[in-house]
Amino acid sequence: MAVLSRNSAVLNATRARQGRFGRHVFWVLLVSTALAAMALFGAWTWQADNLASTEVNNARQPADAQAFNAGAPAEGTLQTSPDTPR
Repeated sequence: MAVLSRNSAVLNATRARQGRFGRHVFWVLLVSTALAAMALFGAWTWQADNLASTEVNNARQPADAQAFNAGAPAEGTLQTSPDTPR
């Protein structure tokens, strides 16, 4: 059986669950934010040429669009709006 010591402070559950905010937490947040910003900037500069380049298919768009030419729809498959008389 555990023996309670009278020298220890008694905290309620809410107070015991709260974290402490101190200098070490501030530095961890500051350094991690700086590292994340540097990683994002590094990835952006690494891919900057790809992001600024033009699309390679710009001259072939009509040829690419012809691949989707399926012709006229079959008779009776067109949907009409409810306001159109039959």
